Amino acid sequence: MFTSGVATLQDNSAHGEDRYLVRDLDGHARLDAVMDGVTGRRGGQASAAVADALAAARLTCPEDLVAVLEEVNRRLYQVGRGRFLLTTVSAALSLGGRLYVVGTGDSPVLRVRSDSFDQLSSRMGDLLPAGVARTIGASHQLVHLYRAEVALEPGDRLLLATDGVTDNVASCELVEIIRSGASPDDAAAQLKTIMTARQAEGRLPAPLRRGFRRDDWTAIVRFFRAAPTYQTITRSQAKMSSTI
Repeated sequence: MFTSGVATLQDNSAHGEDRYLVRDLDGHARLDAVMDGVTGRRGGQASAAVADALAAARLTCPEDLVAVLEEVNRRLYQVGRGRFLLTTVSAALSLGGRLYVVGTGDSPVLRVRSDSFDQLSSRMGDLLPAGVARTIGASHQLVHLYRAEVALEPGDRLLLATDGVTDNVASCELVEIIRSGASPDDAAAQLKTIMTARQAEGRLPAPLRRGFRRDDWTAIVRFFRAAPTYQTITRSQAKMSSTI
């Protein structure tokens, strides 16, 4: 069993089309998700629809998560016909000591450890064949859905971020921020400081070597740790009693 702490970060002032969801499910299960609506394509409505559906759904396994996204995709496509109501989504479901990642689009999910990291979503900068869209609402069937499953370990740290973050902070910088953070709040504060400074300067350092890309930006930071056992609690209580 795992317990965790979480922090969120968002600046939705550029277009107002990002959404995020942090949800506690039954027991020790958690759901984190970020949505990035497509600008000029009623993306804000689409990202809100995905967030609302995930907030209301009963989620007991990754198949439930996929089913929700497929149903939202169907509804959005019926109205927008692949031209409007488009959004990316990256969702991470922690359940029973496993982490299930489901998504479509370019919002990465990073799992960071003390000596390594994994990107558990579509690779940043991945390209699809010409004319093929990778968003919710783009086609009558939800295609190019990315799925990953990994075992969780105490000390694992998770970052979900939209491209407003990843276009302006290199992946190596993101990993170091998450790894060095004393807490989720501390890591989120570090990220906000960097984003705010770079936005004010209007330019980015190496290795990015380009101007700041103004966009909505959203991030979720979650730190996992082992849940205390009954025996551990009992020993702690006994020690406290002996010192009174």
